[in-house]
Amino acid sequence: MRPAEVPPAGDVADRAAAGTTVRPTPPWRYAIGMFGTSIPINLIKGSMILYYVDILGLDVRAYGIVMVIYAIIDAIDNPVLGYLSDRTRTRFGRRRPWLLVGAPLLAACMVAFFSAPDSLEGVGLVLWFAVFAIGCEAFDSMLNANYGALLPELFPAERRRAVANSLRQGFQLVALVISLAVTPLLTTQVFGTETTTGGFTTTALIYGAIAVLAITFMALSVRENPRYSTRQRPRFLPAIASVVRNPLFWQVGLVGACYGIAMALVLSGVQLYVRYSLGLPVANALYLQGAVIGVTALALLGWTRLVARFGAPRMWRIAFTVLAAGFVALFFAADLVTGILAGVVLGLGWSGMLATNDLIVARVLDGDAARHGEHREGLFLSAFGFFGRLNGVVTGLALASLGVFFGYNSGDDPGNDPGLAFRIYLTVYPFALAVIGAIASRFIRIPEAGTPQ
Repeated sequence: MRPAEVPPAGDVADRAAAGTTVRPTPPWRYAIGMFGTSIPINLIKGSMILYYVDILGLDVRAYGIVMVIYAIIDAIDNPVLGYLSDRTRTRFGRRRPWLLVGAPLLAACMVAFFSAPDSLEGVGLVLWFAVFAIGCEAFDSMLNANYGALLPELFPAERRRAVANSLRQGFQLVALVISLAVTPLLTTQVFGTETTTGGFTTTALIYGAIAVLAITFMALSVRENPRYSTRQRPRFLPAIASVVRNPLFWQVGLVGACYGIAMALVLSGVQLYVRYSLGLPVANALYLQGAVIGVTALALLGWTRLVARFGAPRMWRIAFTVLAAGFVALFFAADLVTGILAGVVLGLGWSGMLATNDLIVARVLDGDAARHGEHREGLFLSAFGFFGRLNGVVTGLALASLGVFFGYNSGDDPGNDPGLAFRIYLTVYPFALAVIGAIASRFIRIPEAGTPQ
């Protein structure tokens, strides 16, 4: 007689915590979805300024206005999408239908975003940019509200959750290597040139196909807990009111936004930092971004072990400090070599934030579920997404400030010192945000894992 198979300890903990016999989802199957969700949005955020402002000549003031409008719309649609996800009841689960629909829609919108007709200018160019930028962000919100909500549901035990989170951040970093580091090479040398846009359209088509395949595979692989779908459906206004009355929502959300906005500034400006501040062809961004992402990926295992030993809150606070130090080093970089060395420090801090920030948010979600008896991960994460969407406002205002202080209005009108302008944009602004986050994080009392607030 064959001995009975004994499931891993993590699986037992997950089943007990979920109160169901549903077979647990392997962490890697869930994590690979991050690869698909990261490629499109990082191509958009990493190349939109280069594509629209520097090549097509969109004025930075128009860019800033669109980003403010985009952030307002996104702040409204995020909680609505999360609420609809929490209320969804199908035989395929709550989250999977949204993922399967959102993936091709985001891919199609991204291709259109990078296919602006060369004849467009003035108001026409602004409208094209606004429509497809807002559309891409809406479909990205749809995907991430549902994908992110699966993390606490699929992995209730924090140790296994930390493994799943580290794996998905690893997949995100692979996606970043492709969508950020490799993109300048593809768009300016393989499929296009430094001054043309055709390479962006081809690259967007390829990335869109990859993203749809990865998200579809993940969505068909995960096993949602049916017990969560049988609960009473939350009502919108009372649920929103409950979320905004939670002090940790504001505390963790605002501090996390300091990290998110800082990295959004880096991702959106690194190609122009390489062009103007380091005086190198845009394709050299491959080496700088590759070094940062490579260090970030390698350091994830170390940060994960530190989290297991010392806890997520302590390492979260330390990671903020390391991140701020990276921006100081990057400010003084004068060439590609010193830029890469500075990027190593930045990568260490970024890796720490990737390993800890989502675990801090998950603790808040656990506390909310324990306190109210409802699993509102979609709504709660979408509400948290409001803070993340502030990066659209801040990056828009930061870019517009370059026109005010340094005379950089577009690639056609770069001003007298675009090198200093993008050095400030890429290092000084993010450094200030990281310092604020590092200080504020020390005053937040994070709940213990698995306990109500």
